[in-house]
Amino acid sequence: MVSGDPTQITQRSVKLAVRDLNVWYGSQQALRGISLDVYRNEILAVIGPANSGKTTLLRTLNRLIDLVPGVRVSGQVRLDGQDIFRDLPVEELRTRVGMVFDLPVPLPMSIFDNVAYGPRRHGMTNKRKLAELVEECLVAASLWDEVKDRLDEPAMNLSGGQQQRLCIARTLAVRAEVILLDEPCSGLDPISTGLVEDALVGLKDQHTIILVTNIVAQAARVSDRTAFLLMGELVEVDTTDKLFTLPADERTAGYIEGRYG
Repeated sequence: MVSGDPTQITQRSVKLAVRDLNVWYGSQQALRGISLDVYRNEILAVIGPANSGKTTLLRTLNRLIDLVPGVRVSGQVRLDGQDIFRDLPVEELRTRVGMVFDLPVPLPMSIFDNVAYGPRRHGMTNKRKLAELVEECLVAASLWDEVKDRLDEPAMNLSGGQQQRLCIARTLAVRAEVILLDEPCSGLDPISTGLVEDALVGLKDQHTIILVTNIVAQAARVSDRTAFLLMGELVEVDTTDKLFTLPADERTAGYIEGRYG
């Protein structure tokens, strides 16, 4: 596995540290000995063909994997030094490590209430503070200008791209430190995809982002580093520029060039 320039690694702050992570669904092993550092305030893209373990990796990082019957996990994942399996209550973990899925799932309520839902559950009742937080999160998700005059409308009235950005805003509203995105643009048109990508680039100043994408060009456009998974193994991870122009493994080059996957 290639990990990039070691002099750069020592200078960067690790937000998530994954060590020898293995995941089984029954007898089928989905992840095989994954070791990976995710740096604070970066966008890490995760690419690879279908059934490479990309979604399994995301679901393990915020323990949604716990909900799958028959799953077994070994290894270690640390968030700011805390073991996510032993040191952190799962509700706290999922607040700090939020997830945005491939298909947007807005709640059946207004645009405003979608964003305010999480903070209200965590005890925020002050209307002025809620309004300020909703605006802040919608601005960060590049959605405010499109919805500021219709916050009371049902979220279901939004387009698919707007709904996806609303889901990002909802994740921001609970002060997620890490944002996991599982192919967030898979069903979006190019304009909506561009708006989501612009939002992600703006968010990395305050957040750590892990983006699973089947759009190789998207990884090239928005990520600082890219990890390539194949059949549950981490083949290599490096700066995006280097991995896309001078991959260390022939399998990575084959995938990027479209020879398989």
